[in-house]
Amino acid sequence: MKYCRFSTQDGPRFGLVETVDGTEQITQTAPDAALPAFRRAQKSAHVPLSSVSLLEPVRPSKILCVGRNYADHAKELGNEVPAEPLIFLKPPTSLIGPGQAIVLPGTLSQRIEYEAELTIVISRECRNLGPDEDVRPYISGYTCANDVTARDLQKKDGQWWRAKGFDTFCPVGPIVTDEIDPWTGVQVESRVNGVLKQSASTKIFIFSIDRLIRHIAQVMTLLPGDLILTGTPAGVGPLASGDEVEVGVQGIGTLRNYVKSGI
Repeated sequence: MKYCRFSTQDGPRFGLVETVDGTEQITQTAPDAALPAFRRAQKSAHVPLSSVSLLEPVRPSKILCVGRNYADHAKELGNEVPAEPLIFLKPPTSLIGPGQAIVLPGTLSQRIEYEAELTIVISRECRNLGPDEDVRPYISGYTCANDVTARDLQKKDGQWWRAKGFDTFCPVGPIVTDEIDPWTGVQVESRVNGVLKQSASTKIFIFSIDRLIRHIAQVMTLLPGDLILTGTPAGVGPLASGDEVEVGVQGIGTLRNYVKSGI
């Protein structure tokens, strides 16, 4: 299943995305909620996906992020490869959707960087999983995210609430899909102004999706719609006002945002 979230004159709606006559169409809609609830037999008038204004396709209670889950990325920033998952939080107020602006935080930071990430969407309440329990039933699907980071503040503060938490610092989209298999490897890439910056497979995660979900669920209850950003490959770099940044995940699509200066 693939779905999006989009603007309508009556407010946000979820849309079921299906390929009809070779093009992606919204074939059914559902009310705005933590996760969409589509009715199996219900269909509506088809709307081309390209004709709607997409929003972030998720409404999470929390956003969990994994630091240094690619060895090359840890090394490029001068860090050791962690012995266990390094987890931090972004606030839901950092979320934006496709086509929206990443706003530079003025004089507060002089070094804003992109980080392309495969992102897990949680399907149902998840807490204290057994060591052999399959994590897949707890996954609604996957999407793209950009873990935008104020790198100078990250180094200065020692902990990351400012560096990771500014409004607009978590672009997510364009759709959610359960039709990919990160265990067998999907490519995660970023481009800035059309130039490829990052490209690596999820096969080289330091910590698998199983390990990440179990590790987090030992501490807190994951709820439907919650996000887990699984870490970024090597190749991170700066963003400037006027840039267009793209995050692509094989089988999902491309998340595009532009960058503008703050007040």
